[in-house]
Parts: sequence; C-alpha cells; structure tokens
Amino acid sequence: MSKVLRHLPELDGDEQVEVARLLNDMSDAQAGHFARIYRSRRREPVHILLLAAIGFVGAGGLHRLYLEEFALGLVYLFTGGLCLIGTIYDVIKYKDLALRYNRDVALETAETVRQVYDDASESEDA
Repeated sequence: MSKVLRHLPELDGDEQVEVARLLNDMSDAQAGHFARIYRSRRREPVHILLLAAIGFVGAGGLHRLYLEEFALGLVYLFTGGLCLIGTIYDVIKYKDLALRYNRDVALETAETVRQVYDDASESEDA
C-alpha cells in the first residue's frame, strides 16, 4: 500500500486497492514508471459525471466516448441517451464506470511496464 501512496496519492477507495495490488510485486522504479503512464491515461469520475449530465441537454453519450466505448457512445448520441434512461443510469453509476475503465487501464499499463522491464533485463543478460 505504501507504493501507491508514494506514487499515486490522489487515488482513493477501490481504485487505490486495485492499483496497490498491481504495484505490490513491482520495484520502486517500475512503480514510478507505472504511475507516470497511469496518471496520464486514467479518467476522473467527476469528468464522467459532467459529460453524462450534458446528456440531459441533448448531447448524450459524450461520457461513453470519453471512456473509449465508441459504439455505445454513438448509440447514446443518436438515441438521446437511450431516451434519457441510459443517461440517468450512467449519472447514478458514474463512479462504477470510472472504476471499470481505470481498472482496465491499470491492468494494461502494469502489463506494459512488466514487459519493458523484462525485455530490458533479458537484453542485459545477453
């Protein structure tokens, strides 16, 4: 848990627990590398809430596009947020949407960092 507090102090709740689990078996250099990449790619829950709220005035789906869910974002855009039902649901569940997206980004980033450091150690051995 100390690595996540040192490298990513802005995280809280379930996101902090998920990231701490990933950083557990990383060195301090790997954790720093992970933190830089993850911080640039993660999405803030409040941004998702604001974009979902814009769906009430006619531009539904912007939050789904922001979360890189392009097909669903276009469906929301053309159907008025699925007649506002989908938009209302997403306004209520915005934290879960952010957590799911950020979890996927964290897993992908951790895998990338591990591969980079594994490749570097293999080239040093050769």
